[in-house]
Amino acid sequence: MVTDKRVQDAYADRAAEYTALFGSTDRAHEQDQRLMVRWAQSLRGPAIDAGCGPGHWTAFLADHGVDAEGIDLVPVFIEKARRRFPAIRFRVATLRALEVPDGHLGGILAWYSLIHFEPAEVPLVLGEFARCIGPGGTILLGFFNGPAGESFPHAVTSAYYWSEDAMSQHLVAAGFEVQEVHVRTEPGNRPHAAIIAVRTAGEDSASPPPRGQSGNAGKSLTNSTS
Repeated sequence: MVTDKRVQDAYADRAAEYTALFGSTDRAHEQDQRLMVRWAQSLRGPAIDAGCGPGHWTAFLADHGVDAEGIDLVPVFIEKARRRFPAIRFRVATLRALEVPDGHLGGILAWYSLIHFEPAEVPLVLGEFARCIGPGGTILLGFFNGPAGESFPHAVTSAYYWSEDAMSQHLVAAGFEVQEVHVRTEPGNRPHAAIIAVRTAGEDSASPPPRGQSGNAGKSLTNSTS
């Protein structure tokens, strides 16, 4: 079983290696960079980079005008992120409890940060994301595309594939409407997928504030775009 402690310890042991290999958005695939820019420009209200690692995507969002905060389960990643990007907020937290008010966020980035959750836990995490995002806000998920819930030997600790269809179904069940699905397969790499979904409005929901009014994101050492 993949526990928080197991993930925390495994990444802490390889945090320096991860940061050296993947701690810059310049190393990300061009398609991912373009998708991230377009998503950032669409946001209204603050955003959380959920599973931010050493903070490179959080800083990328901030550079594109987003009131971004990074959270991660691994304290050493948060320490590195704070040193690298001192103007940005970072804190240790679990994706199961983001510690923000209901409907506070305009968006959540979960870039390969759900891959270590047991399949049965993913709907619970998406439910927490839905609680935190106001209607009209969006989520951008990145994950390894494959048979839903099938484990694979990740370089750090056990991880799970998700198909775009299965993840879309979980998002809809959590209160989102899927807007875009992107898949990419390249020789020698695991298939990748990304989904943008919008939080649907509930009866008692209020619109999120425009971007900027309130102030001012799972990881792989192999075949990763994080």
